[in-house]
Amino acid sequence: MAASEHRCVGCGFRVKSLFIQYSPGNIRLMKCGNCKEVADEYIECERMIIFIDLILHRPKVYRHVLYNAINPATVNIQHLLWKLVFAYLLLDCYRSLLLRKSDEESSFSDSPVLLSIKVLIGVLSANAAFIISFAIATKGLLNEVSRRREIMLGIFISSYFKIFLLAMLVWEFPMSVIFFVDILLLTSNSMALKDMWDSPMNVGHQHIVATPSECHRKDEEAVEAEVEAPLDSYPENATTMARKQPKAS
Repeated sequence: MAASEHRCVGCGFRVKSLFIQYSPGNIRLMKCGNCKEVADEYIECERMIIFIDLILHRPKVYRHVLYNAINPATVNIQHLLWKLVFAYLLLDCYRSLLLRKSDEESSFSDSPVLLSIKVLIGVLSANAAFIISFAIATKGLLNEVSRRREIMLGIFISSYFKIFLLAMLVWEFPMSVIFFVDILLLTSNSMALKDMWDSPMNVGHQHIVATPSECHRKDEEAVEAEVEAPLDSYPENATTMARKQPKAS
């Protein structure tokens, strides 16, 4: 995602900037040139509020996380992908161990080394099958490699529900919780894919697709409106009042 690929969380329209910073800690949120609403109100929200809205599957917070929260200028997307892959592989291994632990026969008959090898092979083969299926499906639908990488990153980011498995290290839950987490994981991935696929960037969708010049023109109009509004609301100073006084004849 390019640095200029910020999106309005309301309508998904591309915006040039999300806020104007007048001084450290003093910012003004920009409005979208398409829907005329604040482009991203989650910029001023605490991370806990963002996390709660993610659990509630609100589309606006998904657009914030997928398009506006990660700055490609400071974050290496490739490294982030590999870190997420490694973390999720560990969580998948832990999930497989929990399921095997519920089966008393297999947990007592297999040695720890053999059990670890079986778990690792199962997890790697399942994830490899998913990646191959994803590559085949997106190759026919999307021609751009960057777009496929963007959707893959969206799937990994929306798979955050896997971290709830770590709670089973502290508290004891029934095995049905694992399947409940799997359901939430699928719904979260579906929300992310729907939002990224229904983006106005996609040609052929029923949304209105604007050219880059139109996007920049609307952004410039929004910037001018945001910058001029505070100046008009400022109280008149002595210099301004002196200029407005009529000159003596």
